[in-house]
Amino acid sequence: MWKLWLLLAGVFIIIESFTAGFFVFWFGIGALAALIVSLFIDNVIIQSIVFVISSTLLLILTKPLVKKFIKNNETIPTNVYSLIGKEGLVVENIDNIDGTGKVKVEGELWSATSDTNIEKDTKVKVVNINGVKLKVEKNQ
Repeated sequence: MWKLWLLLAGVFIIIESFTAGFFVFWFGIGALAALIVSLFIDNVIIQSIVFVISSTLLLILTKPLVKKFIKNNETIPTNVYSLIGKEGLVVENIDNIDGTGKVKVEGELWSATSDTNIEKDTKVKVVNINGVKLKVEKNQ
């Protein structure tokens, strides 16, 4: 029976190499624990119990540790994308037809576009970024 546990451990570890979650790996380790038990005990039920319990315990006990090392998908806005939602001041009239205009946001001067014409000295809010131009709208 040890050959089956060895095969299962190998399959689980190969499957883990194609995933990023570090989840299936613990079943491979559980299969190795069952393999060790199978060398001393011939009862398949006991081997299976060892597999299930060891896999479950490893999964539960190591999850907080693994979470520290696995990247999460939270995107933190940096650089220019951190400007979205910020308030700025129009320093050159924004003409939506010509695509001209400038705004000052957090002390920096940016080219700006808008769906409507916006006059100089109007407060605006950054709603998007298109290339190197900020798309703004009048601040309500």
